[in-house]
Amino acid sequence: MNLKQLEVFIKVAETGSFSKGAEATFITQSTVSQHISALEEEFGLKLLDRTGRGALLTEGGKLLLDRARRLVAYAHEIPTAIARFKGVEEVKLKVAGSSIPGEYMIPAALPLLAERFPGLSITLLQGDSQGVVEKLLDEEVEVGVVGGCFPEDGIELVPFATDELVLIAPGGHHLSGVSAIGTGELWRETFVLRETGSGTGKASAEALRKAGIDTGSVRVAAHLGSNEAVKRAVMAGIGISFISLLSVQRELAQGALIKVPVEDIQIRREFYLASRKGRELSPAAIGFCNVMRELYSQPEAASFA
Repeated sequence: MNLKQLEVFIKVAETGSFSKGAEATFITQSTVSQHISALEEEFGLKLLDRTGRGALLTEGGKLLLDRARRLVAYAHEIPTAIARFKGVEEVKLKVAGSSIPGEYMIPAALPLLAERFPGLSITLLQGDSQGVVEKLLDEEVEVGVVGGCFPEDGIELVPFATDELVLIAPGGHHLSGVSAIGTGELWRETFVLRETGSGTGKASAEALRKAGIDTGSVRVAAHLGSNEAVKRAVMAGIGISFISLLSVQRELAQGALIKVPVEDIQIRREFYLASRKGRELSPAAIGFCNVMRELYSQPEAASFA
């Protein structure tokens, strides 16, 4: 059974004539007969009675006609659906973001995405950076945005933006007003840290190690699973923390948190667009990546093609 056979069967059934069915499908009457015979042979069932009044549907033919019409109509919608997909119309895109991209960067990009692609619907899944990579490998999402580089076979990581991690403390903390503190003074403080799978946690731990501070030796009051949880714990006086500057702009402006400069420590980390190696991105995913680069990259950053 193929689509052409079903189209021919539908026209013969609708016109009640093999000759008119041939005219409607632009083939010879003998070819029409061959198509109908092939269908009847495949199903082991007579579909049309050849009578003096023309070709009349059998009960089995009526059953096939209903389903054939739906199948052919659906097949004819495919070119339109593909065109809409290519033009990012009525398209659903699943993306994943680690804490900072998922909580701040991607939501901030939604207005521009909606303006540029009105037919695009985005589903955002969140997790730590390693979790985003796992969602990509499991094909739960098409593209991810992460704040940590976790080399993984089958995953391509393209840097597109830079973030700064800063030391924060609650408003009114004893470090408030200091011009900068030395790394030696950090030993006396209690920390609130991100979980080990997060890009923030990885970047801050590497920077502290370079400054001669072993994160395994400092006092840690809590390991928390999100930047929001870390901010709330710091504001509650649980400890101090290194956190993305992107995530604390509002609290710094309000005075709920303060930024504490640290001598000899400058923590910068890349954000990456993550996708599966060797897989072609959909037009919607390409559009999403280009908007993210446009908003957060340097002006000379290249676009996805």
